[in-house]
Order: sequence, then structure tokens, then C-alpha cells
Amino acid sequence: MQQTLEILQRLVGFDTVSANCNLQIIAYIEEFLRTRGFTLHRIPDASVEKAGIFASIGPVGPGGVLLSGHTDVVPVEGQLWSRDPFRLTQESGRLYGRGTTDMKGYLAAMLALADRAAKVELKEPLKLAFSYDEEIGVVGIKEMIGHLSSTIGLPRACFVGEPTGMQVAIGHKGKTALRAICFGESGHSALAPRFVNALHLAADFVQELRALQQNFALNGAQDTAYDIPYSTVHVGKLAGGTALNIVPDQAVADFEVRTLAEDDSKDILQRILRAAEKVSKRYRLDCPKARIEIDAYNSYPGLSVADGDPVVVLAQRLAQSNAVTKVPFGTEAGYFAGLGIATVVCGPGSMEGQGHKPDEYLELSELVACTQMLDRLLDDLRA
Repeated sequence: MQQTLEILQRLVGFDTVSANCNLQIIAYIEEFLRTRGFTLHRIPDASVEKAGIFASIGPVGPGGVLLSGHTDVVPVEGQLWSRDPFRLTQESGRLYGRGTTDMKGYLAAMLALADRAAKVELKEPLKLAFSYDEEIGVVGIKEMIGHLSSTIGLPRACFVGEPTGMQVAIGHKGKTALRAICFGESGHSALAPRFVNALHLAADFVQELRALQQNFALNGAQDTAYDIPYSTVHVGKLAGGTALNIVPDQAVADFEVRTLAEDDSKDILQRILRAAEKVSKRYRLDCPKARIEIDAYNSYPGLSVADGDPVVVLAQRLAQSNAVTKVPFGTEAGYFAGLGIATVVCGPGSMEGQGHKPDEYLELSELVACTQMLDRLLDDLRA
């Protein structure tokens, strides 16, 4: 474990909050893997300020097993930390630092495994993926995934190491982030009833979204493996107006939909569009230009794997756990599954207990369990 802890110390020391450039941590990972004989492919983003990596060692081509994790972390601003968030601190069996749970602990275990894999002969390739901008909507892997086949080849299985307490996660909901731009007409507030207030359109539209949520809860698909067993609609931001004495002619509502695999996200979008038109039509009686425009500006797919699927059985054997779970948060797993790769989520740490919180920590015992799981994987890949 000493090497894993040393690697984790280096990884935590990189301030890879999503708003920042991640090229320093990428350079460290590249150098670590290059000196151990890995084939490397850097995938830059459009700004060339960030990049991800696909890496492989062993027989060239498709097949093998891919381990995947993201390099970015959430901000620490506004949080009360009792220690330096970008310096690994070990205390009472816990490893403190930003990203220890989400998910640099897993990245450290991946790199330590890479060192061990470089010293043995492999009958199947070990493949690694390091992404960026996961924390702002699973953005990085969306840009990287199209390069996987042409670089290191599609693996037969993929393990995404988000924190699951080392349980095998076989599902999570997909998500679509949307923005409703509501248009009315401006005027003096003393004459407010003569004008169509864009905030009124927005408020009525929010009521339609709440009705849609209620319909999901009462009549939609249900999956009791989730704490919230149905698809959800959440309005996170509502803004409009420039001054109290001006009727606002524009308002914006940002909202999201998290969908079960059983629900059709395209059908849900159509229902949202119909709700927007229903509200707009009512206000157009007084203002012909009243309308609501819907912008679905980001999305990522969910994950749904059958309990008993061969990849689940494999993950359970490697993790030495018969338990399966479904997680409430999104991951990159759906993008790998979308390529036909058998994919599950399994990694050390608790997202509910530690993810995105001040004084984030990872139990050392869970990092040990993760290392043991990856050792069993290496035994499978060895000649």
C-alpha cells in the first residue's frame, strides 16, 4: 500500500477543480505510465487546456479490461476545511483531502496496479482511462469516447471506479439539463397589468414541471432499487427582471430531468415542450410575442445492467461481494455501455458520506479492499 499512498499524495496535491487546467496531473500520469511501457493516447479538449488519456499495456487490440476514472474534483470555496484540502493527511485510518473519495483514491489504485502489471506478462491487455470535466456534467468522456476504438480498442469489460463502498453498482439514472427562456414584454410597473410579465410565464411553467413530477411519482415507471424509485424533475434556478419598477420581459429557469432506464427521455422532452407551449399559448392572447424556448444543453446516459450479467458476476468475484446496488448519482459508465462494453461501477468510498463535502476522506480499509480487487483482476489478465 505504500506506493499507492505515495501516488495518492501526488494526485491530491494537484488542484484539479473542474474550472482549472488539468494538464499538470495529466503530465504526471503520462510520465508514470510511459516509464512502465504503456501505450498512451492523449485526448485534448477544444481549448487544449484540458486533456484525458487512454492507455494500454499487454497484447495490442480489442479485448482486455478497462479501468476508468476522472481527474477533476469539485471546488472547496465556501467550505470549512480543518486541514489543507490539497495535501493528503492520514489520521486514524482515514485519508483526508479533496478527491480522496471522488475519485483520486481509485486513480491511485489504478496507477499502482499499472506498476504491478508492467512487471508481468499479460495474456489480455490492461486498459486505463483518465477523463476530465466529469464533475460539471460528465462532459469530458463525452468528447473522448469516440476515440476509444481507434486508440486502445474496445475492452470486453469496463469498471468505473466511482465511490460505491466497493459494492457492485449495476445502474444509475440518466440526466438532461435544460433551460427555459421565457419571453414577455417590458413596461412600467405602475401599469403592470397591461404587460405580460416573463416571470409569470416562468412561474406557470414551473407549476407544469411540478405536475409532471407528480405524474412520474404516481404513474411513471418504478425501480425500488433507488431511494427515489421514479424519474425526477428539479428546478434549480429561476431568474428574471432588472429593476423592481420594470415589468420583466425575460426570465430563465434552469432545470433537470433524471430518468430511469425504463422511461423514454425523448418522450419526456416532448411532454416538456408541450407544457411550454400550453403556458405560452395562454399568454399569447394578450401578447403575441409571448413564448417559452427550451434548450436541452447537456445530457448523459444512464446505466442499467441485469443482475447476473457476466460482467456483474466478474465484478462480484473480484470484489468478493455478492451485493449489488444502484446509485443516485450519474457516472461515465453509460457512455462505455453505449459502445456495447459490459460496464459496472465499483470503487472505494461513500458518495453520500463524503462526496463533495469539507474534510473529504477515504477509509484506508476501503482503499486496501480496492487494491485487493485489482490484484485479482491482474491475476485474471496474466498469462
